Amino acid sequence: MTEPPASKIKHRIMVMSGKGGVGKTTVAVNLGLGLALYGKKVGILDADITGPNVPKMLNIEDAVLTGEEDQTINPVELPIGAENGIKVVSMAFVIGKDSPVVWRGPLKMQALKQFIEAVSWGDLDYMLIDLPPGTSDEPLSIAQLLRPDGTIVVTTPQDLALLDARKAIDMSRGLGIPVLGIVENMSGFSCPKCGGAIDLFKVGGGMKAAEELGVPFLGKIEIDPAICETGDSGVPFILNVQSKTAEAFDEIVREIMAHYEEEQKAQTSGE
Repeated sequence: MTEPPASKIKHRIMVMSGKGGVGKTTVAVNLGLGLALYGKKVGILDADITGPNVPKMLNIEDAVLTGEEDQTINPVELPIGAENGIKVVSMAFVIGKDSPVVWRGPLKMQALKQFIEAVSWGDLDYMLIDLPPGTSDEPLSIAQLLRPDGTIVVTTPQDLALLDARKAIDMSRGLGIPVLGIVENMSGFSCPKCGGAIDLFKVGGGMKAAEELGVPFLGKIEIDPAICETGDSGVPFILNVQSKTAEAFDEIVREIMAHYEEEQKAQTSGE
């Protein structure tokens, strides 16, 4: 009997947002790289078939997927240090960076299934699944094929984004997938000269939603122009070790690792 595609992946985390434009891919990429910097074996599945942006943010747009004689697909591997790296699969490797994907739902789901079942992901500690915004076909298919053990919901402090974040949380719960927590992106802005908070920018909505919905609040990422610059240049922001915002990403990474370490301890003690 063939092993299920997720059998060698310890933790499978969906990165969701109820609406677009909240920086979900930025969060997914930086968290994936952060986990790799801690020595974890990481894969990123770019499940946004019609808007695949993960390769752009990792500066691997020109890479292509290769195959083996047994029809398995090799993911693109991005080295992180001398002995580690991130495995990435994205539709951008198949169609090229400038080509649109004008597909109906069944074709998108077929592509997702192939990215999961035909790719030789190997042994991974974490797989981050960067989903398209919303609560439609893609998360349903991922839930069925990969059986994720966690969801991270990315939102911004605005009321509209928070409303849609609640929908993503409700969907995750309905699928029986634990919500690891909320990340509040674009949360406030500090003066680049003095470091003081500028009150014109909203902050705190994600924390309030987490309290109301009874899910953990993983942290907030301030508005930082350097995040846009590094995303466009393909150098993930978390590598900027001198930045307070990079430190915020690192804290969220440590929260995620601590959650699974505590879960493992609880399972071991209960045996």
